[in-house]
Amino acid sequence: MPDLESYLSRWQVAGLIDADLAARIRAHEGERQRPAGMQWQVVVALIFGGILLAAGVALFVNAHWDQISPLGRYLLVMAMVCVFHLVGGLARPRFAALSTTLHAVGTLSTGAAIALVGQIFNIQEHWPAAVLLWAIAACLGWLLLRDQAQQTIAVLLIPAWLICEWADAAQGYQGSGVYIGRILAVWAVLYLTHFLNSQRKLVWGITFTAAATALIVGTVFMLEGWDAENWRSLGFLPLHLRLWGWLIIAVFPLLIAFFRLRQSLIPVLTMLAASLLLPACRYLKTENYTGPYAHPYTHSEPNIFAHIVVTAMAIFLGWWGVRQNSKSLVNYGIVGFAISVGWFYFTDLFDKLGRSLGLIGLGVLFLAGGWALERTRRRLISHIAGATAGKAQ
Repeated sequence: MPDLESYLSRWQVAGLIDADLAARIRAHEGERQRPAGMQWQVVVALIFGGILLAAGVALFVNAHWDQISPLGRYLLVMAMVCVFHLVGGLARPRFAALSTTLHAVGTLSTGAAIALVGQIFNIQEHWPAAVLLWAIAACLGWLLLRDQAQQTIAVLLIPAWLICEWADAAQGYQGSGVYIGRILAVWAVLYLTHFLNSQRKLVWGITFTAAATALIVGTVFMLEGWDAENWRSLGFLPLHLRLWGWLIIAVFPLLIAFFRLRQSLIPVLTMLAASLLLPACRYLKTENYTGPYAHPYTHSEPNIFAHIVVTAMAIFLGWWGVRQNSKSLVNYGIVGFAISVGWFYFTDLFDKLGRSLGLIGLGVLFLAGGWALERTRRRLISHIAGATAGKAQ
């Protein structure tokens, strides 16, 4: 359908067809691409069937792994990948959705196959390289099949490989967690906005869910600060790792954001600014422990500015969702705002109020705050619905 829209626009500009004929062609192609039998029940069955099939094969291989010779293991692993893709290719002319599901299971099995082949032949361990090979396989699948499942796997594995490579090189250095948090947060905001209003609903849905989770995880990593992570700390990050880190944090996401200039660039720049501020929003706290081994313990905790930055970012995402007519992004911004308010209450107010007053305040916060947030959410969603209806007219 995206290709069809480009052709229709080109033909209308050239004067070959009028608006009525373009609408009739669009309606015809839309009905042809959505056959009557492809209802939501079929989609759910295919999704769960693919998951259960992959899980069953993995369980079978795991149960008989020790009883199989190295050659048998290798042949089994290769067959596991080939069979899914071959059957998917055979099913493509008759049932495209089933073919897409089987090819997706085959690509997912490729990751397991890469790891198992390395184990069979005792290849020197460098697990980010396995993620790279898996990402290459997914990109080749996307190039050959042009379906949404392969694209989704590819766009998730590419940043996963970058994170794995950098994290492996920076293991044991002080501050590496902050850089990983920055990478997760910036790429998450990129993926939250890059596929908005896309015709490829599967790509958008899965990447949005993964990015929504990664943004929360990345924020937690950044809030850990610059403390030495463990006794193996090798000191602060060297210059070359910091340069490579910022290449992944800033340069790559900005280059990708330029392809969606109006809907991704400003959010990525905003998240970059927040990722610079958030790790610095901390204060030192000293606690004295009593007992036979009493000694003061100094550590850092987020200060009030950290709460402000997180809350401001949640408000920005909700506002950007209104600008882009995205209900999902508005809902996510509302949830992020609620989480930030709850985080502030539990960390800064609950202990100061005492147990009874703290619980009373928590109840008031849930009731009054939930009512206010839901009212705001409905107002924003109705604004988006009105704006969408106005554009349609």
